[in-house]
Amino acid sequence: MKYFEEKVHAGEWDEVEKYLSGFTKVDDNRYSMKIFFEIRKQKYLETLDRHDRAKAVDILVKDLKVFSTFNEELYKEITQLLTLENFRENEQLSKYGDTKSARSIMLIELKKLIEANPLFREKLVFPTLKASRLRTLINQSLNWQHQLCKNPRPNPDIKTLFTDHTCSPPNGARASPVPVPLAAVPKAGASYPPLTAHTPFQTPAGPSLAGWMAAAATSSVPSAVVAASALPVPPNQAVSIMKRPTITDYQSAESEQVMKRLRPGGHGVDEATYPAPIPQTSWSVDDLPRTVVCTLPQGSSVTSMDFHPSRHTLLLVGSTNGEITLWEVGMRERLFSKPFKVWDMQACSSQFQSAVAKDSAISISRVAWNPDGDLIGVAFTKHLIHLHAYQQPNETRQVLEIDAHSGAVNDIAFSRPNKQLCVVTCGDDKLIKVWDMHGQKLFSFEGHEAPVYSICPHHKESIQFIFSTSLDGKIKAWLYDNMGSRVDYDAPGKWCTTMLYSADGTRLFSCGTSKEGDSYLVEWNESEGSIKRTYSGFRKRSAGAVVQFDTAQNHILAAGEDNQIKFWDVDSTTMISSTEAEGGLPGLPRLRFNKEGNLLAVTTVDNGFKILANADGLRTLRAFGNRPFEAFRPQFEASSMKVSGAPVVASISPNIGRMDHIDRNSPAKPSSMLNGGDPASRSIDIKPRISEERPDKAKPWELMEVLNPQQCRVATMPETPDQASKVVRLLYTNSGVGLLALGSNAIQRLWKWARNDQNPIGKATASVVPQHWQPNSGLVMQNDIADINPEEAVPCIALSKNDSYVMSACGGKVSLFNMMTFKVMTTFMPPPPASTFLAFHPQDNNIIAIGMEDSTIHIYNVRVDEVKTRLKGHQRRITGLAFSNSQQILVSSGADAQLCVWATDTWEKKKSVAIQMPAGKTPSGDTWVQFNSDWSRLLVVHETQLAIYDASKMERIYQWIPQDALSAPISHASYSRNSQLVFAAFTDGNVGIFDVENLRLRCRIAPPAYMSSAAINSNPSVYPLVVAAHPQESNQFAVGLSDGSVKVIEPLESEGKWGTTPPTENGLPNGRTSTSSATSNPTADQIQR
Repeated sequence: MKYFEEKVHAGEWDEVEKYLSGFTKVDDNRYSMKIFFEIRKQKYLETLDRHDRAKAVDILVKDLKVFSTFNEELYKEITQLLTLENFRENEQLSKYGDTKSARSIMLIELKKLIEANPLFREKLVFPTLKASRLRTLINQSLNWQHQLCKNPRPNPDIKTLFTDHTCSPPNGARASPVPVPLAAVPKAGASYPPLTAHTPFQTPAGPSLAGWMAAAATSSVPSAVVAASALPVPPNQAVSIMKRPTITDYQSAESEQVMKRLRPGGHGVDEATYPAPIPQTSWSVDDLPRTVVCTLPQGSSVTSMDFHPSRHTLLLVGSTNGEITLWEVGMRERLFSKPFKVWDMQACSSQFQSAVAKDSAISISRVAWNPDGDLIGVAFTKHLIHLHAYQQPNETRQVLEIDAHSGAVNDIAFSRPNKQLCVVTCGDDKLIKVWDMHGQKLFSFEGHEAPVYSICPHHKESIQFIFSTSLDGKIKAWLYDNMGSRVDYDAPGKWCTTMLYSADGTRLFSCGTSKEGDSYLVEWNESEGSIKRTYSGFRKRSAGAVVQFDTAQNHILAAGEDNQIKFWDVDSTTMISSTEAEGGLPGLPRLRFNKEGNLLAVTTVDNGFKILANADGLRTLRAFGNRPFEAFRPQFEASSMKVSGAPVVASISPNIGRMDHIDRNSPAKPSSMLNGGDPASRSIDIKPRISEERPDKAKPWELMEVLNPQQCRVATMPETPDQASKVVRLLYTNSGVGLLALGSNAIQRLWKWARNDQNPIGKATASVVPQHWQPNSGLVMQNDIADINPEEAVPCIALSKNDSYVMSACGGKVSLFNMMTFKVMTTFMPPPPASTFLAFHPQDNNIIAIGMEDSTIHIYNVRVDEVKTRLKGHQRRITGLAFSNSQQILVSSGADAQLCVWATDTWEKKKSVAIQMPAGKTPSGDTWVQFNSDWSRLLVVHETQLAIYDASKMERIYQWIPQDALSAPISHASYSRNSQLVFAAFTDGNVGIFDVENLRLRCRIAPPAYMSSAAINSNPSVYPLVVAAHPQESNQFAVGLSDGSVKVIEPLESEGKWGTTPPTENGLPNGRTSTSSATSNPTADQIQR
């Protein structure tokens, strides 16, 4: 450390990094990353302090750019420092002193990071060695060399350490040394016989496993583990090994290739070459199974689910009452249901018998199919596992009952070590066990110090291994031998974690929850032993409960959290979509994909589960349409349906025909045929059953009405000295941490939420009031209003995608502001005509579409200060602009109630569409447009209507006209973050929240819920002029009011959402089928008024 300190104080940064690189690299772990970042940041600041801008830019690009991948927002702030005359103008750097003191302060921080970094563990102090340690190592080395001799002698004559030892053959010829693979060295701690007493040696152990970098005990994002090994060499092969000690005798070529990937750090070793993966077909969010097909009652809380590996509509379900049920979800039919019972009590341990005598309640921990789909494994919360043989369609027989563990059996899985089908289990007794199909225990792995929570058997090429996780947050990896665990590290969250491989077995994921309720979903980099990416999107802290996840199609991840199903693309850390599945999900629902990934089962709060499907899944389920329980027939169809004949499905009791007909308080029973009844032909008339049960069992839908402040969360932005009389434009920052309001006085105000104990994620929330943010200079972002009355001007505003710049105008010139300093970077487009709407090109922040008061649209290049082209097609001023990335179009709207579509490659007009006005309304007034987050639908807002258009055809799909309690004109509206809701404000102060499916109203927020009585009773009355949706939180929005105030509104945490999905009768569909287009792209355009 002394040498390191000297170089830091001297500012010899290249030598500092060179010295550190002997111990760690920048991307080894978060501590290493922080160390290198602090050093390079100090180097950068010192260069800025010397006003050497060219050198600073060089450091920014070459040294600091690497950190932008992990914290883009921080990199933006560092870049912004180049624009400052003195970087101390930045609030966070205002206390930066001279260079000497700054280096001393940084060194203190570096020491703390180095001490906490696990890669420096035991390297800061020279280790103490026993005097005999060198002798022991030499003996071990020589003993190993002697074991590899082709002609080992009982009393070898070893004369030198400078060459590898070999015993001379009897005829005097010298044997060539045998190269020994590095990975074949036995595990440390093995006993070695003395050199003077050569004894027959055992087969060398399989390749050791050391792919995981150690993770700090305090790290919340530790490194990963990869495990691989062959099974122990059978005894009959040991003889051949003794005779021919070649490399391939000790380990296969595949094993060696795998080990190359698993060695620590991988330095100096080429990575193994694998066959090229099969190209993956392209996919979109429409491939996500989000359409609710049916809800089925289990009768007891569902604890585990698993789809059949080849019959993709068969779902195996385990529940808290110990019952396993097999469902054919295509017909909504129970094929069989087996309650728990002990098969042979006398064969069970006395400990189990005593536990059952004290408490007979036994629940299911896990159900699983074997890879061929002919065996069912069931793990119970007391000692036992059951294996059932399954034969289609509904026959089972008992195969094995094993008293496997002391306490609960927490997980069960199947594996094929040495091509032999085995069962792997883990339990509260801290053990992992491997059983053959005769119930014989093959292996028992000890090493965990807490109950083992989950297991994940897998293989790489011919190498078989098992991951295990325990309740103390440890992850271990085991080979099928008795050599103990190969790794021992902390999982993210350090509590309950499950691990899964992608369908093709090439990518490893884990998901877990800490005791504090924080959840982690990550992908591991196996070759480097580190976390490749951490997926964002978890928000609810649920202490004591564990998030469940699954993966499908090699590109989808799904997790149940916050009463929703959340989806990720495996290649992107940002959540791409979420669904509430029409409500009724628990806080942390369990979920399971089928093997095709086109069906998804998710548990419900009322002891049942739902089946969701994508388009392929719907087609699969339609194959059951000719049977009595078709999932796609309109509910409560008027015509009766009679079914007769011998097939199994034709003889099912009407009590279990459809979920809609089942009494949720009493689980449906298997059909009489499945219970051994007469399979003779019969006729079932379903119609009378429906008419009898519908009135009693169906719960009427109710519109959610928020009438007072106690029914929602509201945060009022702090008032400012320059507060305007009206808020005319409102935007969230794309990062979701700030809110930007443009007032009628042409001044823009910015509020930011800080990261603290009340708001640990630092995002905008109605639970915490933010701070009004201004730079230290005290500058205000005010537009050019020379010779203009801003109250009469048409304001416009747009924010760059990286939140670095905001562009706005209030009747005068367009101003481009720096969001960090509030300085005006440039002004352009002086009136007349005045600018009335602004939009950044989604792929180039230097290209701006500017709508004008004279009805033209200017395509302006900021970089060269030039109007590239002028678009003409409207008759009155431009009131809305929206780009579509996928369609490569620009849609404009005007005060003439017209929509124009422009091709962004040629800027030619492709189409012009007149908005269909309600009867008696003139085609005039401001119109606003906004694409949903996958650019397939266009929201059109006019004071007379909300409408959704098909973006590819520009045809109207849905329309909603103000009515009933929401009969006032619409003042503004916006899509929610995931495009599943529309937030609409009205001139009487009401706010309506609509489902995008048929624009059905699901919630009304009355003015008293978010406004004071003084505001409500004022003259003129106060109402929201603008609405903005949070870019990441689906149920959060903000409103800018006509009195100059700004409110952020969210549902109560206990509710989590705005009402439930309304029935199809509500709303005015335009004769088209509803199509979901919900994704979670946080960069979706925010609509402007």
